[in-house]
This record gives sequence, C-alpha cells and structure tokens, in this order.
Amino acid sequence: MSKRTLPPTASVAEAGEGARLVAPAASRNVDAIGALLEQVAPRSGNVLEIASGTGQHVATFAPRFPDLIWQPTDVDAERLASIDSYARGLGNIQPAQILDATCPGWAAAYPNQSLVLLVNLLHLISWGEARTVVTESAQSLRPGGRLVLYGPFMRQGELTSEGDVRFHQSLTAQDPEIGYKNDQEVVDAVERAGLTLVDMVDMPANNLALIAERPTA
Repeated sequence: MSKRTLPPTASVAEAGEGARLVAPAASRNVDAIGALLEQVAPRSGNVLEIASGTGQHVATFAPRFPDLIWQPTDVDAERLASIDSYARGLGNIQPAQILDATCPGWAAAYPNQSLVLLVNLLHLISWGEARTVVTESAQSLRPGGRLVLYGPFMRQGELTSEGDVRFHQSLTAQDPEIGYKNDQEVVDAVERAGLTLVDMVDMPANNLALIAERPTA
C-alpha cells in the first residue's frame, strides 16, 4: 500500500502502557463488532485479521473465541509491536505479521482461512486497492469460510449523515483516491471474487458490516 497522507481524524492511535497503542475508534466499536462475530463467525479454524491496528480487537476477540487461531497483521512496525503486547499470554493469537493486503498475490501465504476480518480500512485506500483486498481475501478462505468487512460506507451512492460527509471530504481533500466506498459496488466486488453475500448489518455510528461466504461447492 502506497504511503498516504491521512487527515488527523483517520487511523488515530495514542500512546498506552509500554508498547501498547490505544485507538479511540477501536475502544468504541470493539463490543459491537464482538457481538456481530458471535452471530456470524465460525466456531473453529484460522482467522486472518487484516490491518489489525493497535491489537485491541484481536486481544478482545481471542478469549471470546478460544477455538479460533487468530493471525493479526499490519503494515506498521509500531502497531505490530502494540499487537504483540496486547496478545501476550493469549495462546490462540499468533505473532503479528507484516502484510500489505493491497498488494496482489498475498492469499497464497494465508490459505484455508475460516474467517477474514477487516475493520476500518476500505475508506483509507483507493478503489483499486480495495478490489485487491477483497479478491485476495476471497482466495484465502476455505470453502464455507467467511469474510467480514466493517466500516463506513456510502449507501447506494449517498453519504447519509453530516459526520460522514465531513469525514469523507476530509479524506478526499488529503488524497482524492481514497474515501468512502459505495456499499453496492463493494458487494459487486465481493460477488465477482466468488463469494456469496450473507448479510449486510447496520452497526453503531452509521457503520456497516458486510458478511460474505465462500461457497462449499
């Protein structure tokens, strides 16, 4: 993923204890995403978390799903250290790995995933990069495996709150290639990648979760 200039409101993380970082957005949404995963995640298998950020999510989810083996990833060394700090003592979290999920071909290194989880990334990358993320994620899933995409989206091409309008405009002002993706176009990309849309779930703070599954046959 090319280095992008993001506004101060995007991908914010503050210093915590030791190597740990604290992302206010992760603190706000972790419970809602965990409740969603209780409904849609497989009970066992391998989980690839793309753009794990600080590690707050994976450290919260791993104890709730003890039969899932979690593989957190990120592109930033400071965040990789934060992830490993949060994960210390949790036996079903693998050491964090560097993964730029916007680069084609990475799925071959992460096969047979029961779940691929991506939180709050698609609006921070270009549409071409977003298609790559979706395509590679689909290829990394085992039959019956699921992809969960969470974040802010346009709804049928429209920004549906004043906050979304401001945030989208702040993103595109910094980098015209990024910004909110249209939900229907993302669904189309998911289906073109060979997945079946299972559900679209409205989430707090006007976010959306897309759940898709790789067919078993």
